[in-house]
Amino acid sequence: MDSHAAHSRASLHADIVALIPALKAFAQTFCRNRTDVDDLVQETLAKALANIDKFEPGTRLKSWMFTIMRNTFYTRAKTSHREGPSPVDGVADGLRQEATQDWSVQGQELLHAMNVLPAHYRDVLILVIVQGESYSHAADVCDCAIGTVKSRLNRARHLLLEELDHTM
Repeated sequence: MDSHAAHSRASLHADIVALIPALKAFAQTFCRNRTDVDDLVQETLAKALANIDKFEPGTRLKSWMFTIMRNTFYTRAKTSHREGPSPVDGVADGLRQEATQDWSVQGQELLHAMNVLPAHYRDVLILVIVQGESYSHAADVCDCAIGTVKSRLNRARHLLLEELDHTM
């Protein structure tokens, strides 16, 4: 490996490390607890580094990493749904006491309403509204046109409001 390729590889690795805070923030939209967030970020980083040769220079590294994370999460969700929890998995769940504050209840209602949304609407809503990403970046991550992002976001907002009206 020549010195230029080694420098480019080191620079790419540094860029990946710099994205870890953004990856953690994006993972929080998928996972409820810190351990799951950290696991999802770690798995995303491992997959990205293992497939670094597939990254196309000149494209957005952040979009590539977010796509890996989203696909990893969906693969995990399909696998865990198929496998289902064992009786032992839920032992600690009954020991937890939920907060009684109104904001906690409203937050849970919002999370439930977002989870009811179809995945393609939820992804756009999370990217643009929660993460503050541009329509262009959301289009890159979701692999669709900017107009599609805008229409999905509009539809996601309407569906979210409808679902929240039903829960209140």
